[in-house]
Amino acid sequence: MHDFFWGLGGFIVAMGVLVAFHEFGHYWVARRCGVKVLRFSIGFGRQIWTRRAADGVEWTLSAIPLGGYVKMLDEREGPVPAAERHLAFNNATVGRRILIVAAGPTFNFLLAIAFYWLVLVMGVQSIKPMIAAPAEKSAAAAAGLREGEQILQVAGALTPTWIELRTELMDKAMAGGSMPLRVQAADGGMRDVHLDLRGVRVDPQFVFTDLGLEVYEPPIPAIAASVEKGSAADAAGMRDGDQIVSLNGQPMANRREVIAWVSARPEQVVRIGILRGSQTLELQAIVGRVETQGRVIGRLGVSLGVLPGSDIAGSRDLWQDLRAESRRDPLEAMPAAVAQTWRMSALTLKLLWRIVIGEVSLKNISGPIQIAEVAGYSAQIGLVQFLAFLAAMSVSLGVINLLPVPVLDGGHLLFYGIEALKGSPLSARAQEFGLRLGFTFVVMLMGLAFYNDLLPRFAKLLN
Repeated sequence: MHDFFWGLGGFIVAMGVLVAFHEFGHYWVARRCGVKVLRFSIGFGRQIWTRRAADGVEWTLSAIPLGGYVKMLDEREGPVPAAERHLAFNNATVGRRILIVAAGPTFNFLLAIAFYWLVLVMGVQSIKPMIAAPAEKSAAAAAGLREGEQILQVAGALTPTWIELRTELMDKAMAGGSMPLRVQAADGGMRDVHLDLRGVRVDPQFVFTDLGLEVYEPPIPAIAASVEKGSAADAAGMRDGDQIVSLNGQPMANRREVIAWVSARPEQVVRIGILRGSQTLELQAIVGRVETQGRVIGRLGVSLGVLPGSDIAGSRDLWQDLRAESRRDPLEAMPAAVAQTWRMSALTLKLLWRIVIGEVSLKNISGPIQIAEVAGYSAQIGLVQFLAFLAAMSVSLGVINLLPVPVLDGGHLLFYGIEALKGSPLSARAQEFGLRLGFTFVVMLMGLAFYNDLLPRFAKLLN
């Protein structure tokens, strides 16, 4: 319930800020282009709050918080007094209409730049891009990368933290071919390696698995910080504080070994050797199964980590040594924020194109439930993480609205661009057909997003 309220609150704040700024772009430019604005609404449907300003604009909050709109004076939507016809949107020059429509996405990009600037100035807390032992037959293993090495650069771009590393890897993986890396070993020695990207899937669900790159983890003992009720571990009799020391008689030195061993054995019977205080016990469990990233893995249902208030084998110090921070001074942060907004915009377009041609799964299209979960999670972590989430969402909103789909801003820009080239608007019939087609596409897209949101949750309930 705690996570639900965080998610709901984060979603409302995120959508409120992003939609308000997008619509304010339309409003602000329309006013400066001499077009009369009748209503500024955040949300759709039934109005739950409204206020009419002195200039006649009606400011409104509506019940469905999944968007918003700016209603302008327009002869196509109703009779307009002769004295105000020059203020109607449809009577504005095509250049001014283009400016008004393009203003919404443009303001989203400007907002993203502002948020990224704040994030860079405040500093991003993360961990060093140090890698775990690469999985067998992965691209990293073939390149000769070793556990404990730190990736300093990807194709010449600096990667001071895992956040930058993930962005650069995702971006460069789209190009295929060979990816040059500069890595540093634990003894300080540096070398250059090349990742062969042939056969690496560009789908975000699989790309890092295929690359074989995972976060390095200090050798922390496999201690049960919490046991999930009804899980395989709970049925076997495990308790909080138990330490897993062996599986089927095979010694386990740390939590990573336990996770790797269990993941490879879904639905198998396993003997679990545990240390409970000074007592050594052996329990028996049937490993559970869960589907993730398109594959089935084993799961015991126990969170392995450090118990609250304890520091087993100095594990907190080990994690502290891996901490890293990426921070810029205010002047240096501005061009970096612009570059990050551009990079994320290009990456979003590349992913959308890969979805269209079938190289990236439709499962990557997120709906409001998943967005709310990410919003709530980032808000709980801290302000910087929430600002970074808002920046990424603002980029996505700007890019999606520029797609040449009638109903979206990009579709209207397409119509006006054609009008500017041919010297006259498209016929009313052609525009109506385009709008119906665009509306159908948007409804189908929203249906897919809700399907992706709800299906895994229903499957979890059934299991």
